[in-house]
Amino acid sequence: MARRKSFLLRIDPKLFDALQRWANDELRSVNGQIEYLLVRALKDADRYRQKADR
Repeated sequence: MARRKSFLLRIDPKLFDALQRWANDELRSVNGQIEYLLVRALKDADRYRQKADR
């Protein structure tokens, strides 16, 4: 499995609660939901490359 980078994220409690509800609806963890949203935003901005593209 690929190595993952860890970092601390400070987030407003209301934003976290909203992310938690959304993640639960999509059967993801909050971490998984944040990663999904970041990847989607990067792809939409054409700033994300898959491993094969490197």
